Amino acid sequence: MIALLCSLQTRSGWATEPEENTRDTLVYKDGDRVQGRLIDKTDKIIVFDSDRFGVLRVLVGNAVVNKAEPRNKSRSTIAPNTPAAVALENEQAAERAEAERLSVLERFRLSVLTAKLGDFFGPWHGRFAFSLEQVSNTADQVNTGVEMTLLRKGKSDEVQLKGRYHFSQTNKLTTTDVIKADGLWRHDFPRKYFALYRPTVEWNRASFNNGVPNDYVQLQQEIGAGMNILSDARRKLRIGLSENLFDVWNTTPGGSHSSRTGESLFLEAELKLPWRMSLSERGVYYYSFTSAKDGWENRIELSKKFTETLSTSIRYENRQYNPDGTTQDYSRLKLLFGLDF
Repeated sequence: MIALLCSLQTRSGWATEPEENTRDTLVYKDGDRVQGRLIDKTDKIIVFDSDRFGVLRVLVGNAVVNKAEPRNKSRSTIAPNTPAAVALENEQAAERAEAERLSVLERFRLSVLTAKLGDFFGPWHGRFAFSLEQVSNTADQVNTGVEMTLLRKGKSDEVQLKGRYHFSQTNKLTTTDVIKADGLWRHDFPRKYFALYRPTVEWNRASFNNGVPNDYVQLQQEIGAGMNILSDARRKLRIGLSENLFDVWNTTPGGSHSSRTGESLFLEAELKLPWRMSLSERGVYYYSFTSAKDGWENRIELSKKFTETLSTSIRYENRQYNPDGTTQDYSRLKLLFGLDF
């Protein structure tokens, strides 16, 4: 009877040695464990591809990674210069080549790229977005857009930095070539009041005025104050008044420099929608008491987050305001894809 039980145990695998751990293990501080594979590890973030929950990003202080145990196959148990030794060498070489190939591919995964961006910029959050379009119908058209946004919020202060590049070409003739950078510093005071400073630099290298080249660099400095009408987790509404200083340098041969001032009334709105969507808008009405000219510009954007790192947005921008008759008005509708970090 005892012999029969031993035989059954051996056949059913009870008496075999425990299987090796061929997967990495993410161990949290509370003892929870997740099986998978370590993708990347920086000084602050662990990027772990789990078997059940997909790609996880965990702070280094909240978990550790136990690497998979090496396989038990060893050259010492196999006689050298035998077919088994040659087969083992070939298998190990193939495993090393596959591991190296996967390591190279993992460097370009979205989660790895965004983790590295987040580690590089530290407390700053932001988005890297791009758009690309090439159309061939009655004319060959190429449209390219790239932009970068950095955001940092404190208890009473908010800082934003943005940079963008927009290029368009029709039948190999450049119609748009604009580099634009703008910043924002906003400070909240008690009782819902705030002050802001918003500098903007625009370099247009494909501007035309009545068919004549009119390239320029414009610096706009907006200094204003306003009131928070709504300010909660899902809705924000602000209104305010600003003084704007415009400096325009015409970069064509024989160009000149001009300076103007203008007053403005602005409205800003932010709304969080279901399904991880958000809507934002900023509208500005300009009026100059010195020249009696007015104008306006508006920007509205609808964004959708697919994951923590991948998003898309539709943006409409319209500007109808020339403080000195040289800068270019425009109307643009763009579809962008972005990486959030």
